[in-house]
Amino acid sequence: MSAVNSILSGIFLAITATCLSHGDAVAAQAIRCTVVADVASGKTLYRKGACDQRFYPQSTFKLPLAMMGFDAGILVNARTPEWKYQARFKGPPRVRKDTDPTSWMADSIVWYSQETTRKLGMSAFSSYVRSFGYGNGDVSGAPGANDGLTQAWLMSSLKISADEQVAFLRRFLSGGLPISASAQALTLAVTPRFEAADGWDVQGKTGAGWLRDEAGGSDPTRPLGWFVGWAKKGEQRVVFARLLVDVRPHDDVPISYVVRDSLVADLPGMMEALP
Repeated sequence: MSAVNSILSGIFLAITATCLSHGDAVAAQAIRCTVVADVASGKTLYRKGACDQRFYPQSTFKLPLAMMGFDAGILVNARTPEWKYQARFKGPPRVRKDTDPTSWMADSIVWYSQETTRKLGMSAFSSYVRSFGYGNGDVSGAPGANDGLTQAWLMSSLKISADEQVAFLRRFLSGGLPISASAQALTLAVTPRFEAADGWDVQGKTGAGWLRDEAGGSDPTRPLGWFVGWAKKGEQRVVFARLLVDVRPHDDVPISYVVRDSLVADLPGMMEALP
């Protein structure tokens, strides 16, 4: 393991935090969770931390969005459709480019997600979320804002726990979701891939955001990072979710990259240590 991966992995040494009961207010401690389950049996292989607490899915929601988009025929294949960036999307410079399903997932481009849900429409979008059994299923968005179609998963009404992320992804890989086989295969094809040690092939999606403060704004001192997905070595397949809600800003390295790289570094050792 490289020195960088050792440092990233070290942030997940076991401190599990306690949440207070009011909204997003939490004790001034980091909240951490890692859970890994076997795809075939559903058996939990590793679980540590606050894995039953729900948080905003952020860009991990691109995985179910890809399933919806391909199933509904809005997304056609890994390179189609390619949509042009429009000034009305008001994105930062890195997303001001033509985007297809592969680059959408690889570069985590929010406006492409929002164009997908706009084309789905609220009725189909909410129906998919319900039929997927995804988290709390709440796609209403901010109270009174009527923005659930494009904002529900972004520090808004929709929340999911790490345990629920793993259960959802296992249903996806096992063919247990109400989507076509083609939609399943195409989602697998566009999900970013990462090479881990000891022959493990990892696919997954990051997500990043913040908790909200008492006034409802983003709290920069409480960044939230996810990495969720699946991994394969030989005949063994597992699903995983890792979460970190930190107590300091992450201005140097995005928190989602820290979470992703630590999971990729840790997974082979976790699997090797299993009885």
